[in-house]
Amino acid sequence: MYLKYFVSSHSVQPEWLLRYLIPCPFKKITGIDCPGCGFQRSVIALLQGDVELSLRYYPATLLLLATALFVVLNRKFQFENYDLIKNWMLLASALVIVSSYFIKVIGLYTIR
Repeated sequence: MYLKYFVSSHSVQPEWLLRYLIPCPFKKITGIDCPGCGFQRSVIALLQGDVELSLRYYPATLLLLATALFVVLNRKFQFENYDLIKNWMLLASALVIVSSYFIKVIGLYTIR
């Protein structure tokens, strides 16, 4: 809640990004969301400070961004057990992606 207020009060409003979302070719052909559908909207919601909406759009966003940050920071700091930690983070991300996709496809979850 405080993050949303902080972001909105500091003029970080990326609504213009909504005009440039890349359409999903899988969804366009099949009419079914792919496992990656929602990621772009999730990042935009995160940029707007709405963590809850971001997680609703794509539950793995924070974990994927944390993994990417970890990989980038490793180039500078050379973390001990880097490969093990990175692999666990990727596995956790994959599990979240697959489980949330399954829940979305069978209709147990809708974004409001």
